[in-house]
Amino acid sequence: MSTVFVINPGSTSTKLALFREREELFEEELQHSKEELAACGSVSGQAPLRMLAIEKVLADHGVDGSDVDAVAGRGGLLAPLEGGVYEVCDNMLDDLAASKYGSHPCNLGAGLARDLAQKWGVPAYIVDPVVTDEMDARARVTGMPGLERRSVFHALNQRGAARRAMRLAGRVYEDCCLVVAHMGGGMSVGAHRRGRVVDVTNGLDGEGPFTPERTGTLPVLPMLERMHNGQSFESLRLTVLREGGLWAHLGTNDMREVERRMNEGDEHCIAIFKAMAYSIAKHVGAMVPSALDGVQDRLDAIVLTGGMARSTALVQELTRMLSCLAPVKVVPGSVEMAALAFGVCMALAGSEPVRTYAG
Repeated sequence: MSTVFVINPGSTSTKLALFREREELFEEELQHSKEELAACGSVSGQAPLRMLAIEKVLADHGVDGSDVDAVAGRGGLLAPLEGGVYEVCDNMLDDLAASKYGSHPCNLGAGLARDLAQKWGVPAYIVDPVVTDEMDARARVTGMPGLERRSVFHALNQRGAARRAMRLAGRVYEDCCLVVAHMGGGMSVGAHRRGRVVDVTNGLDGEGPFTPERTGTLPVLPMLERMHNGQSFESLRLTVLREGGLWAHLGTNDMREVERRMNEGDEHCIAIFKAMAYSIAKHVGAMVPSALDGVQDRLDAIVLTGGMARSTALVQELTRMLSCLAPVKVVPGSVEMAALAFGVCMALAGSEPVRTYAG
């Protein structure tokens, strides 16, 4: 049985966990103050601060690496690549350090993993990074030549939740056709056709349902009119990615607050909530042809995951609308840590190929 240490850096936190196969031995989430991070000067400059915090947790748990078989790090913003397990290499670290494809704290995951792995004499890997790209060629095409759709989504959690849901149903993920909706501050809806995510909404490009913070898909010409009338690109970008959705309509991005107001009979809140659920269901339904195309006649399941899958009201509303298409499975919250560990365990066991990043 393989033992894997997992590192998942976020904007203001670093999640750590130790797994022995599917068994979680411990998990901790370290918080980093904005002042601490600002003093580092850049995302890459945060690595020493985060490593010191990681080493303290390891010491507190008595982990010296002697029983660890590999280290898994969250994958960062890299060149588009197929999903799977990748060994951390110099090309990968060079692209991440240079922020060649964008800057984000997740770029630190591979470097932190390899630094620790080298100290322990074990390999370091990433699994299903956000730039996982398995889209069908036709799914990229838009009505404007030269403007293609991109695959950027919650690949790790989507695939991890899909694997878990199918395993609990006694099925093999790679044999199934699914639609998976990751629902959080950002959302992505993916068509999973026998192990490949052949189409997916890209929330960072403004696609998909509206969310607690994002506008989702918008009519193009009215947006262009706003720019023509003087609204700046940066102002619109902020609305699309951070100040849209529930926040714009209700002044909150907290689903618990939304449910409280609904329970108190707030009619406007109820109407916006139902509109968001409808938006999610509509995009799930739109992915069904992609998930099935030429493979089978019926969808095996619809999987709901992410933090908003903890909302009983949302799950009930989505199930009401979607159960006519397929059984609805719920995997609430994030399974990223387990997905990282399990992906590496499969690679160590030889049941999942280890891929090489070409850049």
